[in-house]
Amino acid sequence: MIILDTEHLWPVLSPVKMLSVLVLHLMPRFMRFVFSRMRSLLQVSYTSWFLDAFNYAIATNMDVLNLSIGGPDYLDLPFVEKVWEITANNIIMVSAIGNDGPLYGTLNNPADQSDVIGVGGIDYSDHIASFSSRGMSTWEIPHGYGRVKPDVVAYGREIMGSKISTGCKSLSGTSVASPVVAGVVCLLVSIIPENKRKEILNPASMKQALVEGAAKLAGPNMYEQGAGRVDLLESYEILKSYQPRASIFPSVLDYTDCPYSWPFCLQPLYAGAMPVIFNATVLNGMGVIGYVHSPPIWHPSNEEGNLLSIRFTYSEVIWPWTGYLALHMQIKEEGAHFSGVIEGNVTVRVHSPPAQGERAVRTSTCVLKLKLNVFPTPPRSKRVLWDQFHSIKYPPGYIPRDSLDVRNDILDWHGDHLHTNFHIMFNMLRDAGYYIETLGSPLTCFDASQYGTLLMVDLEDEYFQEEIEKLRDDVINTGLGLAVFAEWYNVDTMVKMRFFDDNTRSWWTPVTGGANIPALNDLLAPFGIAFGDKILNGDFSNDDEQSRYASGTDIVRFPRGGYVHSFPFLDSSESGATQNLLLNSGMNKADSPILGLLEVGEGRIAVYGDSNCLDSSHMVTNCYRLLRKILDFTGSNIKDPVLFSKSVKQDMPLYEDDNHLSSRRTDVNFSMYSAVLGKDIICRTDSRFEVWGTKGYNLHIRGRNRKLPGYDVIDLGRGLNSTIDTSNSRHPKFTEKNKGDYFGNRYLGELDVPELVASQWLVPAVIAITGFVLFFSIWRIRQKRRRRRRSMSGRLANL
Repeated sequence: MIILDTEHLWPVLSPVKMLSVLVLHLMPRFMRFVFSRMRSLLQVSYTSWFLDAFNYAIATNMDVLNLSIGGPDYLDLPFVEKVWEITANNIIMVSAIGNDGPLYGTLNNPADQSDVIGVGGIDYSDHIASFSSRGMSTWEIPHGYGRVKPDVVAYGREIMGSKISTGCKSLSGTSVASPVVAGVVCLLVSIIPENKRKEILNPASMKQALVEGAAKLAGPNMYEQGAGRVDLLESYEILKSYQPRASIFPSVLDYTDCPYSWPFCLQPLYAGAMPVIFNATVLNGMGVIGYVHSPPIWHPSNEEGNLLSIRFTYSEVIWPWTGYLALHMQIKEEGAHFSGVIEGNVTVRVHSPPAQGERAVRTSTCVLKLKLNVFPTPPRSKRVLWDQFHSIKYPPGYIPRDSLDVRNDILDWHGDHLHTNFHIMFNMLRDAGYYIETLGSPLTCFDASQYGTLLMVDLEDEYFQEEIEKLRDDVINTGLGLAVFAEWYNVDTMVKMRFFDDNTRSWWTPVTGGANIPALNDLLAPFGIAFGDKILNGDFSNDDEQSRYASGTDIVRFPRGGYVHSFPFLDSSESGATQNLLLNSGMNKADSPILGLLEVGEGRIAVYGDSNCLDSSHMVTNCYRLLRKILDFTGSNIKDPVLFSKSVKQDMPLYEDDNHLSSRRTDVNFSMYSAVLGKDIICRTDSRFEVWGTKGYNLHIRGRNRKLPGYDVIDLGRGLNSTIDTSNSRHPKFTEKNKGDYFGNRYLGELDVPELVASQWLVPAVIAITGFVLFFSIWRIRQKRRRRRRSMSGRLANL
């Protein structure tokens, strides 16, 4: 038996004989954020050190490998690929999921890999330990949906073990829970005769025994506990009669099993919604490599089950030992008024090459049971669409945190998803009667007539020109509500946040701010709205509710007739340092606009400069009450008397010069991280089935509309008081025509909307008639020329 650093594992391993075990305890792998996350008990280490240890494990034919380490960088390919090599060599790897709880989306790598047994922590009362990281995995988002992790949980709080010197001590953490499960794995391995271990035991079969034998806890959801508390005896019973097979984890998705099936059990399916994605893991105990024999099949248990339409994305090749099966579920249009439960099974056949000494191919049928709640399609005003597509997460770039007051965590690495760091907001909106759907594709890929509000929070990516034009049309003509929660963006501050990474031997600087304000300003320019480059901090009170503005930005442009709320804050940006010195010497704080509300055409817009109050990661105070009021306004035109008081109505437009606007960085190749720059616009598999693989719903670029009495004319085809640069650059460029225009009635809140509809047939008709007249004139001219040639040829013949 080969064991390294076993002070917590030894009490469990002592009865086990003739096993090779390697335990790497509390040696956190170096991550790019290590400089700011150093804790007293952690040490800096390098990827190369672990590659050496893994090579040693392979060379010495280890059976079990425990890792009480981890970090968020699942794209550290040398490390990840070496872990694949480890498990492909039939070494069972157990790893702690991390101590970043109770935050969601905080799984550490390699515990978040499907071929690794990821372990969370519980206390002796079977409650999830507050420090235990939560799922889901973030590899797949923003353009998909994460997998269920951890796999199992074990006791990890105040666990007694021996000191290296003498006596005992207690420790807490998933770094303690993981060795406990590694010890359980070793005990399970020991029950199989040594000459048969390599035939039966592998990373997939061991995970099958653990998750199928685990005891599900009452209370925690699947992203907190995985399959549940590890149960040695139940797993022993499974392994005792185990035959190599493939299976699916989780094997059941039951909407009636709340809270375990959160978030799926919290919102029913209904017709017309974006596909609900469930990402399951395929465990192939038959071999290190497997193949999906044919596309998965949906088997409804009754006639109502035919109302469910499922499309599948899956691993055609399953390696090493594991793959994925993602279900994209929609209710067909004929189920718009159906209310009830749909049940059935999804089956998928997997085959693997024959084992040594066998001739026949190994085959197995995996079954996933579904029990889904279906609800009649809710009214448009209650449907909210969450923009996930324009969120860039860490890795691959240095995406900085949203609140600069947080010093011990410099990265925004929790996925920015409704079911990770915005999960409390999701629960609140569901309790308030809203239905929230996720869009992981461009803004051209949704039908705006179906939604009351498009909710855009803390977004870092750029926008296609087609998206800008379509959103403008959606708001003005389709009546879509738009709610934007921005973040700080200041180039000087970003430059100051750089650090030197010893692992890559290079300087790392943020690729964007808390949000991509220059891109948001391009998106909002047609409405006359723009954010600035200040970084504001301070407490304020709105409607007798105390709030904290944490590293938010300010509004520098807003149309006349809108409602703008301003409060006194300090500017903590580099450019605001001088101002702060003056303020600290006795001057009053300057009021900064942070909240704006506007009616524009058929739609409504609300913008707010800070998303920290919605993000569970580093929230100081929440603004859920404000969010509900905003959604009431954007979706149903319900105006809160405080938000829409006469005292905050803009008699004159708010306008700041261009030098107050945020500018893009010129020293960063943003296309490396963007899903927009240099990419083709296309609807992905998380949009409606009918637009998969297309550019989305038709874009109708409107012509010039007539003015209503008392309203000035705006060219809807080109932008608000602006011209659009038609160069190859992806950044739409809005240039100022006349500064005085911003102080007149030239905003989209004052448009002749009915005339826009008429222009849809009028302009094409005029073009068609003009083309016909032109064609007829050319034809007449050619006929005259032919007659002249004939008459000339007759004269020449007579001569």
